[in-house]
Amino acid sequence: MHPRIRLLNSFISRKFLRPFTQPKFKSSLTFAFPIQNFVTVSDPVRNFRSFTNQSAIDPSRALGFLESDTVSELHESSILVEEAKRVQSLLKFNGKNSMDKIEQSLDQCGVSLCEELVLMVLRRHRSDWQLAYLFFNWVRRRGGDGEYEPSTRVYNEMLDILGRLKRFQKVGQVFDEMSKREGLVNERTIGVLLNRYAAADKVEEATELFYRRKEFRLPLDLVAFQNLLMSLCRHKHVEAAEFLFRSKRGEFRHDIKSWNIILNGWCVLGSLRETKRFWNDIVSSRCKRDLFTYGIFINSLTKAGKLSTAVKLFHAMWKKGCTPDVAICNCIIDALCFKKRIPEALEIFGEMNENGCLPDVATYNSLIKHLCKIRRMERVHELLDEMEKTKGHCMPNPRTYSYLLKSLKKPEEVPVLLERMKKNGCVITADIYNLMLKLFMDWNDEEGLSSTWSEMEKNGLGPDQRSYTIMVHGLHNKGKMEEALQYFQEMMSKELIPEPRTKLLGKAIKMKLKGKANEQLGAMNADISAKHEKKIQVKLFGLGEMMELQSPPTPMTEDEMYKEAVDKKAGYARGRGASELAQHVGTQKIELTETRLELHTTHSVLQNTQATMEVLKRRQDEMEAMFQSAMGKYNSTSSW
Repeated sequence: MHPRIRLLNSFISRKFLRPFTQPKFKSSLTFAFPIQNFVTVSDPVRNFRSFTNQSAIDPSRALGFLESDTVSELHESSILVEEAKRVQSLLKFNGKNSMDKIEQSLDQCGVSLCEELVLMVLRRHRSDWQLAYLFFNWVRRRGGDGEYEPSTRVYNEMLDILGRLKRFQKVGQVFDEMSKREGLVNERTIGVLLNRYAAADKVEEATELFYRRKEFRLPLDLVAFQNLLMSLCRHKHVEAAEFLFRSKRGEFRHDIKSWNIILNGWCVLGSLRETKRFWNDIVSSRCKRDLFTYGIFINSLTKAGKLSTAVKLFHAMWKKGCTPDVAICNCIIDALCFKKRIPEALEIFGEMNENGCLPDVATYNSLIKHLCKIRRMERVHELLDEMEKTKGHCMPNPRTYSYLLKSLKKPEEVPVLLERMKKNGCVITADIYNLMLKLFMDWNDEEGLSSTWSEMEKNGLGPDQRSYTIMVHGLHNKGKMEEALQYFQEMMSKELIPEPRTKLLGKAIKMKLKGKANEQLGAMNADISAKHEKKIQVKLFGLGEMMELQSPPTPMTEDEMYKEAVDKKAGYARGRGASELAQHVGTQKIELTETRLELHTTHSVLQNTQATMEVLKRRQDEMEAMFQSAMGKYNSTSSW
């Protein structure tokens, strides 16, 4: 049975009792997209996040998993930062010691706990769940002693770290502990767990958690249901999300926001057929479409390669008075740039300013990304200067600088770009560090690799699974097998889950290094054997000299024996007649042949004797075993 069908059956048997008929997916379905159906909305949806605020219900609860505690920035004073670095260094230094010793070191460090400090330390160990979990447990035990008690934000951060690295057994333990404390579980907690369960393909667990909301006095309403749909679609479980959407219609009404979530899910999957089918369902439902609905549809067309159709619809929106928002413009611009139609993209970019649709960072990033690919660096720097002059919502972000980093050709250019990045107040992220690692690896810059790796550790932004993957594959491609294996083993010791290709490469490196070691060992053994090889010396009494032979002896041909006899008795042959020489040579030839035969016979006898001794030894062992068995039986009988 197909896994998806089995999943749907499990849903039906467990939660969803309403009948559901899977719609027929026909590629022949036409687009129900008449131009007259364009509508102008009073509050157009600008992007995916603002779309979540369409609901009349409290928008602060919408999509809790997208709300990061980092939005409300912590007041990171210099003292707290230094304290966090000190705790991080202590954990790293004692990382290989026992838990008791690490906790003893933490007790002796004299750190004063507060929520901001605990969150800083946890975030600095997002890629090392073991140290983060150890520190969290230490903080939790300190709270039991009457000191700082971990808050909901600390628990949520720990859940996110464990879920991100797929340690769901630990996730269950932390969540169970939260459940025992009144009021500790909030919307953010549920959002984090829904997101991490969906990312790990644990659809049933996510659904079960959704129905447990009432246990924690959280409303089981439309916004919560849309959060669940969003989590599933975000991680490509669109079929399960659509099943939930249709089967729970009696509990949660179908508003345009819910329709848009599923429509966007099919678009993200790149399935134009499913997007077309679901679009027709929206049209037939008579649910009023909004700007975001059209934006999703245009995005799906561009992903399917239907760029001309998408551009026509885009221009038709302008003519009908349905002004496209910046998200739709960005979609068209990015698609045009991808097809190398950059002049048209720049033309739309100019029309946006003329029609009052102000570009955002994503607009500039699309242009910069593709202009960097074709090496139009003058135009890139013009756009970058324009972004920096805005001093507002269009300031360059880490993604902007990632495109610029990829366009660099020399290691010396990296510090200049990083300095410009810091000057504009853009924080270096883990993705930027990993990109720098890849660039330095391609440039074979060991100093750059070392400094980047150290800076990542110092700032608590890694190294993560991606960092180790870059190092293992890069060093392997450079022929540095031992170093690649060292990074692979370090990644496994931290229990970071490697990609399948990295796991296979690690095994291949181990086998290759093991084979190389065996070859070296074999060569050493061969040299030792050659030096200590025993030589058999046999005296040839008739000739009065020693003849050196190896065991087993190699027989000589008659011509070789004849030549040997002639050479050895050349002096004897001088001054004698031809008849005497011939007679003597014939005699020596016979003697040498007899000697060779005797040596072969002796060697055969030795081999036979050795084989006989082995047989006798085996017989002796068998007799000894029989004797021991008989004695055992005799002793048992006597005792009886």
